Amino acid sequence: MLLIILLDALVLWGSFYLAHLIRFEFDVPVWALEKFWDLVVLVLVIKLICFYFFDLYKGMWRYTSINDLMNIIKASTVATLILIVFLLYKNRFEMLSRSVFIIDWCLTVMLIIGLRVFTRLCFENFTETVGVRDLADKLVSMFGKSRRKGRRMLIIGAGDCGEKICRQFRENPAVQSHVVGFLDDDISKIGRKIHGVPVLHTIDALESVVSSMEIEDLIIAIPSAGSERMRHIVDMCQKADVSFKTIPDMGELIDGRISISAIRNVEYRDLLGREPVTLDKKEIGGYLGKKCVLVTGAGGSIGTGLCRQICRFSPERIVLLERAESPLYEIDLELRKNFPDVAVIPVLADIQNKAELAKIFGQFAPEIVFHAAAYKHVPMLENHPWKAVENNICGTQNLVEATQNADCDRFVFVSTDKAVNPANVMGASKRIAELLVQKKNACDRSSTRFMTVRFGNVIGSVGSVIPLFKKQIQEGGPVTVTHPDMIRYFMLIPEACQLILQAGAMGKGGEIFILEMGEPVKIDAMARDLIRFSGFEPDKDIKIVYTGLRPGEKLYEELMTDQEGVISTDHKKIRVLNSHTGDVSHLTSRLEALKNAAETRDADGIRKGLHQIVPEYNETAG
Repeated sequence: MLLIILLDALVLWGSFYLAHLIRFEFDVPVWALEKFWDLVVLVLVIKLICFYFFDLYKGMWRYTSINDLMNIIKASTVATLILIVFLLYKNRFEMLSRSVFIIDWCLTVMLIIGLRVFTRLCFENFTETVGVRDLADKLVSMFGKSRRKGRRMLIIGAGDCGEKICRQFRENPAVQSHVVGFLDDDISKIGRKIHGVPVLHTIDALESVVSSMEIEDLIIAIPSAGSERMRHIVDMCQKADVSFKTIPDMGELIDGRISISAIRNVEYRDLLGREPVTLDKKEIGGYLGKKCVLVTGAGGSIGTGLCRQICRFSPERIVLLERAESPLYEIDLELRKNFPDVAVIPVLADIQNKAELAKIFGQFAPEIVFHAAAYKHVPMLENHPWKAVENNICGTQNLVEATQNADCDRFVFVSTDKAVNPANVMGASKRIAELLVQKKNACDRSSTRFMTVRFGNVIGSVGSVIPLFKKQIQEGGPVTVTHPDMIRYFMLIPEACQLILQAGAMGKGGEIFILEMGEPVKIDAMARDLIRFSGFEPDKDIKIVYTGLRPGEKLYEELMTDQEGVISTDHKKIRVLNSHTGDVSHLTSRLEALKNAAETRDADGIRKGLHQIVPEYNETAG
């Protein structure tokens, strides 16, 4: 610190003296020189004090930023104004040249900024051990054509995202790769430079640029690229036979910051081309901020995504309720690291234990509850239907009652499109859970707002078909598809979780919200895309085998029944069903019979009980 202050003092002394030389055309008269010596100490003291109060000695010069440069200008301006006011008050500038102080201000800003920028350049280019042989190359790297060693990299996209990645590669001495150029479809950018790196050509010239410039790595830095454009870029990267990675969609970047650590391999979800979700952050923050939020199934795919998104809105504390130890441990560590200002409370518990839930609600008094815990694998629950009753139905009932008894503000239930005209035990159990949730606001008088959010499959969830296809491709095939005409709706986990939070803000109680899932995807086409994505040809290198529908599977999923109308909301990706809860008059008595069948492991009795409560349940619907 002392060394830095002394260096600044020397520069400021030189600036003030040089201002006199320039003002008097390098022939300073004796009277002016005497005034210089009378004032120089005062000038240095005032400027150094202003520099201190504008935090110029708290930053690190090696990381000098635009904000630091603005602070230098502000500090210099305030110091000069203080000097002018003081001298006007003391002697009305008698025997003083006014222009000296204007020139001095300009020189102070230029020299102090120059000193810090030069220091940053030195740190960026000389941080490694430099020998005599390397010195010339380092100097050429700073002031001429780059000769940095390492892998040659090309960035696709010369927008804000590409600029940030380029800057981080240049500033990080540990990164061996270096950026040699950009590609962008904006013709006006071609020939321009970003951080000294040229925009070479349009993206369609990728193959020729890679070949001519000996490119070894590509980074796709276009988070907003649509599915067709992304597919085209990936195809070109594969034809160019070069390693390529991407920057994920902004929805995946929880803190919203683009960094080197965010770069990952291109995955199938990047080819979906889902539009970024627009959130009403004020509305969501209004019901989550400074509150206690409880998430069930916090270690699952949707649960972890919800926890990450919730913590962005600064709740006072978040209670992670999960029955699986390892996933709970992992999400606990992650949230504590990324959100140190939020109190994270992991709770190893089971929603099937009614007494345990009562203790948890009594101890932590959650105000908002997101219920994402569920058994969801269709074939597994076909073989163990009693588990669907115990966990998906009884567990939800326990949680609904605990929420109401604790007088919570909101309860948001995460449901599935498989609950619509269910053809399997899993879907029927989720439909009954929907009825239990809706019943609380439709039939019972409750101050708690109970609501349901219904959507389809999510890319990247545990048990998703994509990891299975990838594994089969790695093993050389065959890739097993149940039926060539099977279709499913897909969305991204961050997108689904963001929309769940938005729906929770919109709900008044009793609604079933459905999320806009976009166009359905043929599973057969997905399998073929993944095979090509891995560098193989479907049916030639990797065979596709059709195995037939499994028990409980349908060729297609629905988001609503024919009897359910849909109403638009203020959010284009969220709609609400215009439907009643159905016949819930006998729900309680029939649930008791269903529980008894589950206790005795009576599979036929369970299916009969499910059909009594959900008449549209049809095992042969697939």
